[in-house]
Amino acid sequence: MFSVFEYLLIAVYVAVLLVVSRWIGQQAFSWMPPQATTEAQRVDDLFSFLVSIGAFIFLGLIGVMVYAIAFHRAPPEDYTEGHPSRGDARLEILWTATPTLLVVWIAFQSFNIYQQLDILGLKQIVHLHTPLESAPAYAETLSDRPKPASETIDVFVKQWDWSFRYPNNVTSNQLHLPINRSTRLNLQAQDVIHGFYVPEFRLKQDIIPGRNIDIVLTPTRAGKYRLKDSQFSGTYFALMETDVYVESLDQYNQWLTQTANSERTPVNQAVAENIQPPKTLFNSGWYTVIPAQPGIANKRKQNNDT
Repeated sequence: MFSVFEYLLIAVYVAVLLVVSRWIGQQAFSWMPPQATTEAQRVDDLFSFLVSIGAFIFLGLIGVMVYAIAFHRAPPEDYTEGHPSRGDARLEILWTATPTLLVVWIAFQSFNIYQQLDILGLKQIVHLHTPLESAPAYAETLSDRPKPASETIDVFVKQWDWSFRYPNNVTSNQLHLPINRSTRLNLQAQDVIHGFYVPEFRLKQDIIPGRNIDIVLTPTRAGKYRLKDSQFSGTYFALMETDVYVESLDQYNQWLTQTANSERTPVNQAVAENIQPPKTLFNSGWYTVIPAQPGIANKRKQNNDT
């Protein structure tokens, strides 16, 4: 049986453990890049909670081991086994119910964040049947209701560039977003699987050829960020990056006007890299897609104009 002192010691240790775990969880916010969207705050809150839970479990186990060594060390030459916990219903319920509730809560929060991002276009669009089924294959009815957004920007990606088409048919190889306004990004890949990834947005979404994938995000922090391709797409994969600007609505509209009146051709880093002399001693001869201008958005703009 535990003495009163031991009960008091355990209670104090648990209280200290809660405070320390909470503090470690708060430090987790500084481990991540700055939050630049509303959705990022939810992701960081969940990450901080997971860090707090992990710290509580880790420090708790360390404390139990230290406590056992300090107060319940077996005497020399004592090789008998300790009291088995099997058959203790209260203990069984505790260590079964606690992790179950935790996992259910984490799954619920993860689903809420996924719903908040409002990612459309990933659901099964064709139902396939096995050879033993008599029903034919049929197209799945999509009942998605898009989340409201102030505007939609088409995002086109191919080997080896990103391009963006804005509501007034302005195209650019830079992504500009107005701050504190919900914007829908319609992601489209031309050739292979690419990945839309901006660390500050806490958003990484695969873009599958043949699928139009919509995501809705709300930038909350002005600044310049970097869009990266999170999927390896070939030789010039490392150059599949472009700038992302989050700015005020006035600055955003001013940039749209300037870009619409500009004739400047965007610079493709893959093209610049391709014309450089090879830096290796021998040519592997492996096939790759030769970088070329213009971007997909410019092509689509020309097609729409004709």
